[in-house]
Amino acid sequence: MRVLVVEDYPRMAKLVRQGLKEEGYAVDLASTGQEGVWLASETEYDAIVLDVMLPDLDGFEVLRRIRGSGRSQPVLMLTARDAVEDRVRGLDLGADDYLIKPFSFAELLARLRALVRRPSEERPPALIVGDLRLDPGAHSAHRGTIPIDLTPTEFALLEYFMRHAGEVLSRTKLLEHVWDFAYEGDSNVVNVYIGYLREKIDRPFGLRTLQTIRGVGYRLAVDGADATSS
Repeated sequence: MRVLVVEDYPRMAKLVRQGLKEEGYAVDLASTGQEGVWLASETEYDAIVLDVMLPDLDGFEVLRRIRGSGRSQPVLMLTARDAVEDRVRGLDLGADDYLIKPFSFAELLARLRALVRRPSEERPPALIVGDLRLDPGAHSAHRGTIPIDLTPTEFALLEYFMRHAGEVLSRTKLLEHVWDFAYEGDSNVVNVYIGYLREKIDRPFGLRTLQTIRGVGYRLAVDGADATSS
């Protein structure tokens, strides 16, 4: 899951980013409204955490521009102002939820999970590919009735594959979505985590659903026939 956090207060931004990363989210930060609008227009985010008080454009204008560009991902607004008019304005502009500062990180995380798992045509509450089932809200994965224990990064990688089942995804695209712009480690991390996933979702079941497409990337097979090919 990839989240954009638009927050100009460095300490708050750092705390939110660190907390979300520990939960397995890939997080990008924007410290101005203009930067937030640009990132939201250039990147496919699963959710946006948007502060109202920003140094250039305020959060309302950022939200207006994001929705005006056709982006429909969930937006959780953060505000130090408890005025009903502010909340109404944000909701009317297309915000999905509000959180008033100061707040606990546990509440922010719970609200974000609730927004992301809201059913829609593009975002079902649970993802199912063959007998592989992943529930983002409950943070659980199963092959048939057998639970699969995944680390946060493995979970995020599998979720991205399942949202794009049958598509060939390049290493670059996987790295950009599951990790983040600030990641500076070895790009071989994608190959390593593909191996980890195969050991958990395929090999114990005698399957090969997570396939390597030589010279292109990786694909999660959508049916049993595809799962028998390499």
